[in-house]
Amino acid sequence: MELEGRSTGGVAGGPASGPGRSPGESALLDGWLQRGVGRGAGGGEAGACRPPVRQDPDSGPDYEALPAGATVTTHMVAGAVAGILEHCVMYPIDCVKTRMQSLQPDPAARYRNVLEALWRIIRTEGLWRPMRGLNVTATGAGPAHALYFACYEKLKKTLSDVIHPGGNSHIANGAAGCVATLLHDAAMNPAEVVKQRMQMYNSPYHRVTDCVRAVWQNEGAGAFYRSYTTQLTMNVPFQAIHFMTYEFLQEHFNPQRRYNPSSHVLSGACAGAVAAAATTPLDVCKTLLNTQESLALNSNITGHITGMASAFRTVYQVGGVTAYFRGVQARVIYQIPSTAIAWSVYEFFKYLITKRQEEWRAGK
Repeated sequence: MELEGRSTGGVAGGPASGPGRSPGESALLDGWLQRGVGRGAGGGEAGACRPPVRQDPDSGPDYEALPAGATVTTHMVAGAVAGILEHCVMYPIDCVKTRMQSLQPDPAARYRNVLEALWRIIRTEGLWRPMRGLNVTATGAGPAHALYFACYEKLKKTLSDVIHPGGNSHIANGAAGCVATLLHDAAMNPAEVVKQRMQMYNSPYHRVTDCVRAVWQNEGAGAFYRSYTTQLTMNVPFQAIHFMTYEFLQEHFNPQRRYNPSSHVLSGACAGAVAAAATTPLDVCKTLLNTQESLALNSNITGHITGMASAFRTVYQVGGVTAYFRGVQARVIYQIPSTAIAWSVYEFFKYLITKRQEEWRAGK
């Protein structure tokens, strides 16, 4: 190796400075040695001969060591911030997705693509119309994502220790995400019902309280969880596909599994897009259960559409097979930046909070 050829001490992994080496080369070699790049995969001679590296106490904790020491509170705070930002930034696209999933839309609410839909909504209904219902979404996203990430991190570590001690298990990651979905959807489902009813074209609700009161009085408290089983049926395979795709891409883009924001963003965005496209039929059924679209109800003899089987049957009766993929473009466009935002913001705040905690402990 060129690294060995430049060493005057004769042993790879020796002192980082020496005769014939510039300060820049010494600093670079120091960085390599601290990160273990010179160590062989099997713990060969280069790694065995190198003395342990003493870290500067004034330098911040290495990022790779931070997640192990992160507390449940850190995961919850970082998750809440990530969830709120994700939903707030992508909310206009979510509004378009809900409308494009309508089975029998009003002629004035038939859109060819996402950009046209956004332009027409703003031009005909007002600048802030795509943002109606954002407040209830942000309110639900905070606790929902806090529970999700805290549960995910805890289960991922616990299951990985059982399945693959000392390593990373794809099965553990997928299983942890699926279980965490139970808590996330339980907290988020009522907000989803209110949000989607306010997003529909010609929605009679201008305020969240009006929608909540009307649903409670006319349909009962159970209406807020009418789509819960469908939501779980959708999100469990979504998370499984999401995490399997994410881990697969990480093995190619980031095989050493170091903290690499660009690889996390790219892998997360691609994984979210694949999972979103694959689970669109379930998302269409969830939207129907949440909105109880009046024109669709005319084809359903039971009055209210309840349960996944009833929703699937109604979608097919109204629009055929193609109806299961209504809004797929908007859903994928929504999910790509949404997943990237969620993971990058979550990892950043987890790093920031834990770093501050380590500095506070070191200063005591």
